[in-house]
Amino acid sequence: MDMSAAEHKRAAATDGTPPPHSSTQELNGSDILVRCLQAEGVKYIWGYPGGAVLYIYDALYKQETIQHVLVRHEQAAVHAADGYARATGEVGVALVTSGPGVTNAITGIATAYMDSIPMVIITGQVPTPAIGLDAFQECDTVGITRPIVKHNFLVKDVKDLAVTMKKAFHIARTGRPGPVVVDVPKDVSLKTTEFHYPDGVEMRSYNPVRKGHGGQIRKAVQLLMQAKRPYIYTGGGVILGNASAELRELVDLLGYPCTNTLMGLGAFPATDPRFLGMLGMHGTYEANMTMQNCDVLLAVGARFDDRVIGNPKHFASVERKIIHVDIDPSSISKRVKVDIPIVGDVKDVLQELIAQIREAQARPDAQALSAWWGQINEWRKRECLKYKHSDEVIKPQYVVETLWEMTRDRETYITSDVGQHQMWAAQFYRFDEPRRWINSGGLGTMGVGLPYAMGIKLAKPEADVFCITGEGSIQMCIQELSTCQQYQTPVKVISLNNRYLGMVRQWQQLDYGGRYSHSYMDALPDFVKLAEAYGHVGLKIEKPSEVEPALREMMRLKDRTVFLDVRTDPTENVWPMVQAGKGITEMLLGSEDL
Repeated sequence: MDMSAAEHKRAAATDGTPPPHSSTQELNGSDILVRCLQAEGVKYIWGYPGGAVLYIYDALYKQETIQHVLVRHEQAAVHAADGYARATGEVGVALVTSGPGVTNAITGIATAYMDSIPMVIITGQVPTPAIGLDAFQECDTVGITRPIVKHNFLVKDVKDLAVTMKKAFHIARTGRPGPVVVDVPKDVSLKTTEFHYPDGVEMRSYNPVRKGHGGQIRKAVQLLMQAKRPYIYTGGGVILGNASAELRELVDLLGYPCTNTLMGLGAFPATDPRFLGMLGMHGTYEANMTMQNCDVLLAVGARFDDRVIGNPKHFASVERKIIHVDIDPSSISKRVKVDIPIVGDVKDVLQELIAQIREAQARPDAQALSAWWGQINEWRKRECLKYKHSDEVIKPQYVVETLWEMTRDRETYITSDVGQHQMWAAQFYRFDEPRRWINSGGLGTMGVGLPYAMGIKLAKPEADVFCITGEGSIQMCIQELSTCQQYQTPVKVISLNNRYLGMVRQWQQLDYGGRYSHSYMDALPDFVKLAEAYGHVGLKIEKPSEVEPALREMMRLKDRTVFLDVRTDPTENVWPMVQAGKGITEMLLGSEDL
């Protein structure tokens, strides 16, 4: 009688296998690699096999504690591991083969690097004697990935493999997180040595600061107490540093207005009246005006990037005092000169800041703060996110608003790709909790939404996971619908289909005289039939009255992946908008400003 795959695995695994930290027997490099992953508590690994990693895949076959997910493209392997890491805070792990396996993974690695996501990517390499000889499926993995990783390793001796893996996980998750590549030649994965996984690791050249300087924090407290027009500006560092609770406590303590960047949404509740919305290129009028006109700015885990402050000369034209808290000293005063730099883990620094504020005799100037809130509320009256509702054509904003109303009291994760739909999701889905909004910020990578959703659904099987995408972005990794079917990850895809590369079209309308060069999609597939071909449920809607029933149907089909093709208004633009080169207060609030 034929044996099942599971029976084969049980038969292949020898009885009495030593625990992960045991050094009682010699193991080959592949078994050592798997034991290292087990010691790190890795539950899932996303990958795609190839010749250089077959010994590693053989080792994975012989164990049952780590689930390998076979994706359909290496880029999606890294994106799925990335989404898992963003939602859980754990290190995401991907495995790819040499040559094209590595080059296919590059976009995923760069995406994680730009957003400081903790990941370990294991790459296969040709045997050590063949390195540099243009062997089949050889590429210089260390050289190619050097600019887009926190660190990378080429393991030339199997004796170094265990300690290298320990270093990789340590570097990935500490300090400012980031992806680490471990390149493993095929012969290293076969050679044997005694296995011992170190309990800890010390690296003389790598020792990130955690505690902020006490004197600097005291200066920050003094400045915050003297502020007449204060503002708290936070970025993805608050999410990555698990400091959302501390941020909320600080705002409760001071009563100051707060804003989040695109990557920081959910760190402070969007439904709280002290939250001014997202700031930046597509931020709210009140968030941007407050940023420009405050007299004391507390920046936490943010980097003053071009999409947030616009033109730095315009931003610097108004005098203000800036306190900047960040784990990475290279991010401080990189684009904007600050007055009080505080290098340290944002959670630790905020805890110390709160403690010192509670001990301080001084309190915020209540009268000045009241006047400041009065000004902010005047800016709010502009209702910058207001849009024209329609009974004839589906407005994309309405879809996101309706989804939020229907899921606001449920554990819901929203992923997105990149473009107009991403901005509408950020503007109209009101995130009250951290790690619920998963998208590509720094690199702006199309195609991430579906793999992100797959990774999150494995980590959070009871949660609702929606991918808000566009008909352009979804096609970049649409083959992963096959992975969803194989591994039963029932995600919900909402494609805001306007038949354009929407953000490109918007820029072409505003800045290129309406010359829509190659931004219109002429030959789109029938997404309903395509979803069904992959074994899923496909739905299509074209009228506003169909939006709520379709979303309810998606949610009712809890155990099925559902693809909803939403035909939206092709002329709709994202407002507000700060055009490239402009200052953050030079906003277009609608077509009437054109």
